[in-house]
Amino acid sequence: MLTDKSSREFAKLLASKNPVPGGGGAAALTAALGTALNSMVANFSLGKKKFIDAKAKHEDLLRRGEILREKLIDLVDKDAELFEPLSKAYVMPSNTEEEKLNKEKEMQKCLKAACSAPMEILELAFDAIKMHEEILDISSKNIISDVGVGVQCLKAALNSAYLNVLININSISDEDYVRVNKERAERLLCDGNNTADEVFAKVVNIINGQEV
Repeated sequence: MLTDKSSREFAKLLASKNPVPGGGGAAALTAALGTALNSMVANFSLGKKKFIDAKAKHEDLLRRGEILREKLIDLVDKDAELFEPLSKAYVMPSNTEEEKLNKEKEMQKCLKAACSAPMEILELAFDAIKMHEEILDISSKNIISDVGVGVQCLKAALNSAYLNVLININSISDEDYVRVNKERAERLLCDGNNTADEVFAKVVNIINGQEV
């Protein structure tokens, strides 16, 4: 399991010529770290006198954050597991017409499977970005920079997951599948980046004393 590796071991594997872990696993882990920062801010702010009325909201964010974080960590391994069959399909023989047909059939099946993990990462990163938007006004100013760091991690994960969706989906021949998933991915990309940029700008303004 990739997620059983130390940070140093994981980074070394990522730097190797092995096909996994790759960009998808890196995106999932980055999103998990961004989500964890949301939980850290919620934990730090929970029970503070200034935010006593937000106790239920902080607890809700912590509950949702734990679920999201665990899903994203699991996706580090899931992305690798789903990519492995695709890497094998790429090197299937294609000398005869029958081999070409079999290879294409297997490729299409594996491409859809490989696309599912980054699509899920994209969706979860978007959800976590929205959580940073929720916590912005109920977090201690002493830790507000971590909201900005968290949302930047999630923005990077969002954009990275989108690229992994795109590189798989552009080789899929099922036009309905491509249309539905491409529209979904582009909408999440656009809305997620816009929200992340707004949150980051507000964090900068709060740190600079331009917002209270």
